[in-house]
Amino acid sequence: MKMDERRLVVVSNRLPIMVEAGENTLRLKPSCGGLVSALLPILSEQGGCWIGATGGAYDHRVVDALKRWCATQDYSLVPVFLTAAESASFYQGCSNEIIWPLFHGVPSRCNFGPEYWSGYCTANERFADGVEGAWKSGDFVWVHDYHLMLLAHVLRSRGADCRLAYFHHIPFPPPDVFEKLPWRMEMLGALAQFDTLGFQTARDRRNFVACLRRWLPGVRIYRGGERFVIRAAGHSAAIGNYPISVDYDDLAAEATSPAVLAGIEAIQQGISRASIILGVDRLDYTKGIPERLTAFEALLKTHPELRGHVTMVQIVVPSRESIPEYKELKLRIEMTVSKINGEYGSPGWVPIHYLHRCVSRAELVAFYRAAHVALVTPLKDGMNLVAKEFCASRVDDRGVLVLSEFAGAAEELRNGALLVNPYDTQGVVSALFLALAMSDSEQQQRMQTMRAHIREHNVFRWARTFRSQGFAARASRPPAFLPHSSPSFISSRLALMTHGR
Repeated sequence: MKMDERRLVVVSNRLPIMVEAGENTLRLKPSCGGLVSALLPILSEQGGCWIGATGGAYDHRVVDALKRWCATQDYSLVPVFLTAAESASFYQGCSNEIIWPLFHGVPSRCNFGPEYWSGYCTANERFADGVEGAWKSGDFVWVHDYHLMLLAHVLRSRGADCRLAYFHHIPFPPPDVFEKLPWRMEMLGALAQFDTLGFQTARDRRNFVACLRRWLPGVRIYRGGERFVIRAAGHSAAIGNYPISVDYDDLAAEATSPAVLAGIEAIQQGISRASIILGVDRLDYTKGIPERLTAFEALLKTHPELRGHVTMVQIVVPSRESIPEYKELKLRIEMTVSKINGEYGSPGWVPIHYLHRCVSRAELVAFYRAAHVALVTPLKDGMNLVAKEFCASRVDDRGVLVLSEFAGAAEELRNGALLVNPYDTQGVVSALFLALAMSDSEQQQRMQTMRAHIREHNVFRWARTFRSQGFAARASRPPAFLPHSSPSFISSRLALMTHGR
């Protein structure tokens, strides 16, 4: 059976839909976010199955609504239900108060509660139930992101022998940061039981390999070209870096649609045709939104001639707002926007237009087309697809990308973007001033360079490359595979955590 004929089973923390439940109503709508925008085109093109949580406990109305939804799609959805307590310890606790800050290099924000780890183990068991119920012989099971790093261990411990691949969407920390995780050995041992592991950048891959060398007893690591092969507890896994991308052709086509063209005109009229500096982010402290606002304020202060002629549009997509830190971040952003607008605004000109909501795909592409500068300055990011979406949407070969050197996308787009250190306020100001003054010919040259790369390395090539490596890794796996009745030291500790509570 050829690779493309095998069914793809995607497993992620959430399904690619949102469930809005009222007292007597229930509505499904597509989710927004980088993972959904990257993977749905693949499932829509070739079919398959997506396994993920619904955001709530079991509800027969959700099951019925999902069946109706799937009847209109080329793929199926398999829900995973978690109780409120399970979700709190797994998602809000371990995922967002331990793994997220630690892997983004801010361990001071971590809360290493043992109950969080216990909830994380339980949730991975629930997702394994979903995989076992949906998996068929020959399927390629593709697990996504840091919420499910134990899934291969759970499935292997149940005797599953399916092809298991894992893609890590966020940064992977170096050993001196990763060592702060109390369950570092269990996590590395579980990750080593996938057949293929993919990371966004070479730096993330190097960090992971360095952590294996330091913290996983008995691991053997071999290098073959651009990939590594590791062997631990009798199992072999291939490791590589596979930068995720976007559906270039779809974005470029939408950029010329009537809805987008009308949106561009409305945006330009609404801000008096001033030059637009655009920021698009999910609400998160890793995105550098306050630092970006501070840099824009410094631009207005040091270049008063720009006042009235440049406007910042900052879109912030709501996220994790039940977590106190995110509520505080939202308030900080709003207060900063209000301060800048109050100090620098004038009749007929608002320095910052702040949108705190999800935006439709057409509206987002219209903002991409209308902007003169895309200011993408995360403090740390796995990839950041906004940068690639902006370029793919610029069918006019205009616009300037100012990009953080700490975004994964910087490795690929450095030949066209203006790279900045988001902690260097004056450096960001200088880049913005240069971007606003850049000639059309230089804009065109830079944008064409980036667009050509994204066109060639689109989301479908990313998926094909990763899957082909996954099948190759499985085919070359050594036959000496440790039976689960004789687990290694790491497997024993994992089994204790996931089964022996």
